[in-house]
Amino acid sequence: MKNLDFKHGGNIHCFAEKFNYKLSDIIDASASIVPFAIPDFLKDELYIEIKNESFRYYPERNMNKLKENIGFFHDIDPSCIMPGNGASELITWAGFQAAKYKVSCLPVPGFVDYERALNCWQANYFFEELPKNNFKNIKQHFPLQPKCDVLWITNPHNPTGQLWDRKSLEKLIDLYKLVICDEAFLSLTPNGENESLIPLTKKFDNLIVIRSLTKLFSIPGLRLGYMISSSTICQNLNNIRDPWPVNSLAIQAGIKLVSSKEEYKKWIRKIHTWINIEKNWLTNELKKINKIKVHESTTNFLLIESKDSLLESINYLSSKKILIRECSSFRFLDDKWARISLQTHEKNQIIAIELYKSFL
Repeated sequence: MKNLDFKHGGNIHCFAEKFNYKLSDIIDASASIVPFAIPDFLKDELYIEIKNESFRYYPERNMNKLKENIGFFHDIDPSCIMPGNGASELITWAGFQAAKYKVSCLPVPGFVDYERALNCWQANYFFEELPKNNFKNIKQHFPLQPKCDVLWITNPHNPTGQLWDRKSLEKLIDLYKLVICDEAFLSLTPNGENESLIPLTKKFDNLIVIRSLTKLFSIPGLRLGYMISSSTICQNLNNIRDPWPVNSLAIQAGIKLVSSKEEYKKWIRKIHTWINIEKNWLTNELKKINKIKVHESTTNFLLIESKDSLLESINYLSSKKILIRECSSFRFLDDKWARISLQTHEKNQIIAIELYKSFL
């Protein structure tokens, strides 16, 4: 089993510094973040907060207003909500909860942060490989039913982009002492919310759902996500975590995002339209490259596969100031796989052209 260094995409600052590039000159298709400027209604709110200098004071420790607004947004009791410093911090605390049980199962290839989180607490875990022959651009049944105490699920799955059907996931919850579902990309995914497990947290006390607000609104630097689970789990985790895990600007951004329903819906429509158009366009363009296979996806990234190493193509793209995600840091994948995140149409055109050139 290979040792991973828990790489992530989005290392744009290191890349820019290494080659003395401007950030604005780089096409970062290695991180699956919406490529548009943040919406004006959110930008205006952040300007107000900066002008008021609210950051001169400690953030509200209990984040009651943020929890109330998230609760109203999802129709969930605020006591069942735990905001966090991005999904990654919440994954770490989910790992703490998972470590209370004997063994976790991590479907792979999968997001390396789950493994990192479990290692933080010396938890036991094993890997179960997902089938590589069922890539689809529509929802499908979750294909695994491993023997374990804790099952980790990503919906839609990263890096494959597969969307799991809620009914198939609900049937699994009774089988495990704890189910952890990472829905970081679900709000970006067209029709994805229909498969969310958040409503099921009212029914099951052994379910943790993790969401992110930063990818959808292109604000990953603010670090904001939230966990929804039983009030007991949330309270127990709150009792031992850092006292101020979320900064005041991120708190106010979260309040504004989930309380501005019409603006939120307008933004969602824009994002889903962009994904539907650009995913189809880029898929068809990349299929013209006969040396790679483009796998179907439901969300804002595509997984490509080659019979040979893609490192030469990845290095060529980086010389053109284009970053894509090399996938050897995903277990059960290697340097013959890469993930490409959708960009604006102009940038997707550049990616397609330069990737084609890399194989000449």
